[in-house]
Amino acid sequence: MSTLPTTPVMQMPAARAEPLPMAAPLKYPLDEQLPALGAAIEVAPGIFWLRMGLPFALNHINLWLLRDRRPHPTQAGVVQEGWTAVDCGIDNPATREAWLHIEASVLQGLPILRVLVTHMHPDHMGLAHWLCERWQAPLWMSTSEYQSALLACTGVSNFGGDATVQFFAAHGWNKAEELAVVKSRVGYYTSMVPKIPRTYVRLMAGATVQVGEYAFECISGFGHSPEHMALHDAQHGVLISGDMLLPSISTNVSVYAMEPDSNPLQLFLDSLDKMADLPEETLVLPSHGRPFRGAAARIAQLHAHHHDRLDELLAACSPQALSAHDVLPLIFKRTLDVHQTTFAIGEAVAHLNLLWLAGKLLRHRGTDGIYRFSTAQS
Repeated sequence: MSTLPTTPVMQMPAARAEPLPMAAPLKYPLDEQLPALGAAIEVAPGIFWLRMGLPFALNHINLWLLRDRRPHPTQAGVVQEGWTAVDCGIDNPATREAWLHIEASVLQGLPILRVLVTHMHPDHMGLAHWLCERWQAPLWMSTSEYQSALLACTGVSNFGGDATVQFFAAHGWNKAEELAVVKSRVGYYTSMVPKIPRTYVRLMAGATVQVGEYAFECISGFGHSPEHMALHDAQHGVLISGDMLLPSISTNVSVYAMEPDSNPLQLFLDSLDKMADLPEETLVLPSHGRPFRGAAARIAQLHAHHHDRLDELLAACSPQALSAHDVLPLIFKRTLDVHQTTFAIGEAVAHLNLLWLAGKLLRHRGTDGIYRFSTAQS
C-alpha cells in the first residue's frame, strides 16, 4: 500500500493533540487492538471499525461501516443489502487506496448504500464525493454542515485568507512571516475536500436513522463545528460520537473570523450535557482514539478541564489585560508551530469569549487594534 503524500504537517481542527489527565479510568473493550490500514474490526454486531491515516499531528481518523439494507433505488419493492459508511477520511491517494482495500476485503461484495458524515471537517468529509459517486450512494448530513462545506469549497472558510489574518492580528498575533503562512492557506480546505456531492439527505436533531438492526437517534452538537451529528442507539448501547466525545484528547473548540463574537465553548459544554446521562456500559465509538465505555466520566473530566482553564484565565487577567495570543502559554504547555497556533488562538478566544459574555471579563480594543481581556479590578 502506498504511503501518505508529502503534505505539510498541519494540525486539524479535530482535537488538541495532547492528553488530558483522566478523572476516572475508562474501559477499552478492545484494549490496544487497532485495525490495520485497509482492514476492519467488528466492534459490535454489524458495526466495523476502520482506521485511516492523516498527514497531520493527529495522524488517524476512525471511520465506521455498518451493515444495512435499503429500498432499491430503481426496483420497486426490492430491498438491497449493503453498507452505510460513517465519515470518509481526506481525499488523497493513500485514503482512496485504503478504501479500495476495504472494498476488496470487508464489503463482502455488497455496495455502500449511503454515506453519512458527522460534520464538514476535511478528515470526515474529504472523500464523500468519491464514495457517493463510486457507489451512486446519497450523502446524509445536517444542513449547516453541508452548507458550510459548500462555502469552504468556494474559498470562504475559516482556515486561511485575509479575513482570518485580520482576525488573528486583532487577537495579538502580529508576526508578519507567520501570518503570511496563514494567508496562503486559503485553499487549505479544498486541498483535502475538492468537491461536495450536489445533493444530500438532511439529518436533524432528534430524528431516527435506521441502519440495519440499529435505530440511531441524531444528537446535535455545537461548538466544534456548525451542527455536528452524533448517533445513539439506546437499545444496543452504542454511540457514534464523532469528534464531540473523544477518550484521551480534547476536542478543538474555536472562535473563527466568520463569527468573531461567538461563544462556542459554552455551546460545546452544553452539547456534552446531552450525552451525560448515557449508561456506563454504552460503547462510545469516537473519531479519534479507541472505542471506550464510561461516557459520563469522560464528560465530567472534560467539564473539569475547561473550567480549570477558565479559572486560570480569570486569574491571569486580573492583574493585567491580556490578548488571546498572550495567554497561549497558559493554555498550551508545549511549543506550537504556525499551523497549530491557528487553532490554538481560536481556542484561546473561545475561552476568553465565554468569560467575557458571562460578564466575568471585560473586553477592550486598544489603539493598536488588539482585543484584550481583563477583570474589573485590573
